[in-house]
Amino acid sequence: MKLHHFLIVLFALPLFSYSQQTINGTITHDNLQRDYIMYVPASYNSANPVPLVFCFHGYSSNANVNFNYTNFKGIADTAGFIVVHPQGTLLQGVTHWNVGGWTLGSTVDDVGFTNALIDSISSNFSINPDRIYSTGMSNGGYMSFLLACQLSKRFAAVASVTGSMTPQTYNACNPQHPTPILQIHGTADGTVPYGGNPSWTKSIDEVLQYWSSFNNCNPTPITTNMPDLNAFDGSTVDYIIYSGGDNGTTAEHFKVIGGDHDWPGAFGNMDINASIEVWKFFSKYDINGAISSSLIVSEQYSFKLYPSPTTNFLTIESNFNTNIAYQLLSIEGKLISNGVIDSGIKQIDVSTLPPSSYLLKIGNSTKKFIVSK
Repeated sequence: MKLHHFLIVLFALPLFSYSQQTINGTITHDNLQRDYIMYVPASYNSANPVPLVFCFHGYSSNANVNFNYTNFKGIADTAGFIVVHPQGTLLQGVTHWNVGGWTLGSTVDDVGFTNALIDSISSNFSINPDRIYSTGMSNGGYMSFLLACQLSKRFAAVASVTGSMTPQTYNACNPQHPTPILQIHGTADGTVPYGGNPSWTKSIDEVLQYWSSFNNCNPTPITTNMPDLNAFDGSTVDYIIYSGGDNGTTAEHFKVIGGDHDWPGAFGNMDINASIEVWKFFSKYDINGAISSSLIVSEQYSFKLYPSPTTNFLTIESNFNTNIAYQLLSIEGKLISNGVIDSGIKQIDVSTLPPSSYLLKIGNSTKKFIVSK
């Protein structure tokens, strides 16, 4: 019955030529009509299974608003994934996701709905079952953590922007595999307090400690001060990584110092773009952990990069025994330039690159650097 209802809605839309398209879809779950917005990039080809990214809206918000300000469309066009924005149901007249805490009065099964939506989408599109991810704003971030706890068999990694874990999610969390998590949160968040509230939300430090411990990460994180690209947004960003987890997993955190209840890059902090950072994080993992690819750092070639951040030239220091090919890549892996480098101290002119993070790949080794202005 659920699948039949879904197909009726689907075929009411234009037949797919697999040009980029935005689909307003519906399924029935637990006798409730559940709606969603889905974006399919122009590159989609049913012969090639693609990743699926869930993005959940915040409390009192809706899928359409979330679709617009997160703006995953452009990233999906480049990276080739499908993104779906589900619509929450009403609790006392307010849209929500049933995560416990302030939604304890809810009886809706949002975990079951998500599971059914994965099945419905997968029956009509070629989805890679090992590369399904969830992110969301505020209540949507709580929902993503709930999925990592209660539906981890289907989710490779999750990211929360301004969300956290309720005590109910935290206390009943039972993930089935090491699960990479990313938390983006402002220290001055007036809606979801960074330091938590014992009655309804865990602190961000508690969330990071839970997942870094569960993933068996190094208990001592690495912290990087991100470039302050916008001096007028009233905030800066620290990038904190608990690395070395089982299956190559991590627990990561963009700590927005002075940041409020915002989606960075859309509003609030402008030093990072939350949507880009979320996809960069997801792209490193599948359900089995870190993805082996040419972008995973290898010890085959040893070299140093400095300075980072840089404004004009990137210096490479190495002791290669022969000439080695290099590639300069965007953080999403798109080729910008390439060439050959030999032993010693060399420089690459990066003065024309816009401020962002980039990758330098030499042989089978890849290192990240930052260009600032």
